[in-house]
Amino acid sequence: MTVRVAIFDFDGTLYSKETFQLMMTHLKNHPEHSLRYRRFYRAIMPPYLGHKFKIYPEAKMRARSVQAYLMALETFSQTELEHYFSEIADKMHDDMNSRVVERLRQHVADNVYVMLVSGAFLPLLRAVTQKLPIEKIIGTEIHYKDGILDHRTPVTHIQGSLKTEKIREALDGQEIDWPNSFAYGDSFSDLPVLELVGNPVAVQPEPRLRSVAEQRSWEIL
Repeated sequence: MTVRVAIFDFDGTLYSKETFQLMMTHLKNHPEHSLRYRRFYRAIMPPYLGHKFKIYPEAKMRARSVQAYLMALETFSQTELEHYFSEIADKMHDDMNSRVVERLRQHVADNVYVMLVSGAFLPLLRAVTQKLPIEKIIGTEIHYKDGILDHRTPVTHIQGSLKTEKIREALDGQEIDWPNSFAYGDSFSDLPVLELVGNPVAVQPEPRLRSVAEQRSWEIL
C-alpha cells in the first residue's frame, strides 16, 4: 500500500515568525537566566559577523549559533530544559499560521501522513505542536548525560540536504506516493524538500523561492 505524505517546514511556514529570534529574546529577558545571555552573545558574534561580511557560510553560522545557545544553558537538567522550552512554546501559539494549520488538519482528515521537519530544537517543536495531529517530528536533537544537558557534544543541526536525508530515513520501508504527496516551505533552502513531491506549496515565500514557484507554476499560499 502506498502512502501519501505532507511535509511541513516550521519557521516562516507553520510558525509565521523566526524561532531563534524568539529564543534569544526569551533568554535575554528571562527573570532567572538572563545572565546566561552574555555568554551566548559573545559566542555567536564572531560567526555572525563573518556571515555578514560574507566570509563565513550561513549554514555554519546557524549551526554554531544553535550550539552556542545550548552552551549558555549548561547545568540544565532535562526536566528544566523541557520546562524552559515550554515557556517559549507558550509565546508561539498566537503566531501559528492559521491557513497552514488548516491545511495540516485537512491532510490528516484525508489520511495523509503528516511530518514536521525543522532545524529547531526537538523539545521545542514537540511542546509547540502537542495539540496538532503530526505523525512524525524531525528536529535538532539535544544530548543529555546523566539527565543533564550535554552541551559539549556537537548537535546535528537539521538544515539543507540533511532534511531530505532525514525524511527518507524516517520513511524507510514504506512505499511513498511522491507524485501525490505535499510539501510546504517558505525559503529557498526548502527547495530540496519541495522538489521531492508532486504538490509543492510555497508559503509566503522569500523572493528567490517565489521566483522558482512562479516559474514552475507551484501553489503559493
